[in-house]
Amino acid sequence: MNNNQALFFDACRRGNLQEVTTIFEQDSTLINTTDSKGFTPLILAVYNEQPTIVDFLLQNGAQVDAQDFAGNTALMGVCFKGYKSIAEQLLAAGADVNVQNANNATALTFAATFGHLAIAEMLLQRGADVQVRDARGKSPLDHAIIQENDAMADLLEQYLNQQ
Repeated sequence: MNNNQALFFDACRRGNLQEVTTIFEQDSTLINTTDSKGFTPLILAVYNEQPTIVDFLLQNGAQVDAQDFAGNTALMGVCFKGYKSIAEQLLAAGADVNVQNANNATALTFAATFGHLAIAEMLLQRGADVQVRDARGKSPLDHAIIQENDAMADLLEQYLNQQ
């Protein structure tokens, strides 16, 4: 990774919009570059809860469904972390709710596992597959039950019954 890339990634992590903008204006190809783990600037901004940077990156061509080396997307990251407003940004930008990572988990799998009910409902409203199974054969409903999250299990069962 060259110095400009490192500075851009760091500015995305920290939420420094002025620095992100300045570096982007010098080299717009950085928008979808990856670091040593396959993280894009968008994924890093999401993981570090930087909605202003997420907005800038999306408006300037960041690939919303780009995957890191484990196959995780920015939407999966937000479902793990529970950042509802950033989930809304990604979904508004057209994030695919049914992308699967290397373990066949989807964003809904993460939302169900980590108990983010409002995000799970947003995903379901956008067509998330409630029946998809991860590499261990577990569905989002199975994960909700394992976590003893009755509200999540009820929501997922409601969507299962509609199919």
